[in-house]
Amino acid sequence: MSPRPPILVGTLHPRLLVDDFAAAFRFYDAVLGELCGAKVAEGVPQGPYARWNVGEEPVLALIDRAAMRTMLDVREGTADTALLCLRLDDVEVAQSLCEEYGATVVAGAAPHPEWGPETVLAYVRDPAGHLIELQASPD
Repeated sequence: MSPRPPILVGTLHPRLLVDDFAAAFRFYDAVLGELCGAKVAEGVPQGPYARWNVGEEPVLALIDRAAMRTMLDVREGTADTALLCLRLDDVEVAQSLCEEYGATVVAGAAPHPEWGPETVLAYVRDPAGHLIELQASPD
């Protein structure tokens, strides 16, 4: 696997899980530029994913809630409204560290080429139940 771009490795940014992706996209696209100078770095109003950056730094992402439920193979009605995304060099090592400190694995480290070449994701819940995405990807 090729090294990750240093600008994204070690970053943490929130991802909001939304039911009406187009409405959420329009809202955040309109206000983030005015409020903090963020611009769309990836994604379109149709979803299922969009990310806003300030310069090269990610500040917010949206994910269609139904798409996330499908990825995690969880039931309808799951109450997650947000997750934290940690961009890393090594998802497997990060997953092990999280487990060591009490996280529960929702979906273990695995390739997800549908999100980009060489993308590896894992999902864990912290001891309080918050969803965390551990991600290594070449973008």
